[in-house]
Amino acid sequence: MVEQVYNLDSIFGSLSDPTRRDILSRIMVNSLSVSEIAQNYAISFAGVAKHIDVLAHAGLVHKTRQGKEQIVTIDPKALAAADYYINNYKQLWEERLDSLDMYLKSTNKKGK
Repeated sequence: MVEQVYNLDSIFGSLSDPTRRDILSRIMVNSLSVSEIAQNYAISFAGVAKHIDVLAHAGLVHKTRQGKEQIVTIDPKALAAADYYINNYKQLWEERLDSLDMYLKSTNKKGK
């Protein structure tokens, strides 16, 4: 099996746009056609299609053709890669903050 390597820059760049985040939230529950997605925005169909292409390039969604429609489905694997990256830093900062908390509590006791 070939393992797909996700580019975190593409993932986080894609997620930096509120329209793209909203598109992801809309397709989390159900796959939607590009035209169904486009109905929700005051931008052109082509503009929505470009947002979807950015998400697809980052691996966050994939498109399949059903007749004349392109169906957009979320791909959780790319989000899992981003989550793994974030959780590594979350763990690091939780440990550092716990250490700082212990230090502050010990210096507070010494000051009393």
